[in-house]
Amino acid sequence: MANGRGIMSDELKYELADELGVGDIARTEGFGAVSSRNCGNLVRLAIQKAEQMMIQGL
Repeated sequence: MANGRGIMSDELKYELADELGVGDIARTEGFGAVSSRNCGNLVRLAIQKAEQMMIQGL
């Protein structure tokens, strides 16, 4: 985001990156070094987790 504030916490971003096997790249080189395909997969995984949390909360 342009203002530097994101919706996901850094902890959640790295947790998702670890699940996809790109956590080491994200930690050492930053998320800019993660491929666009894997970034898309991170977003998809975050959405899936949010949907699961909503279902469990209802």
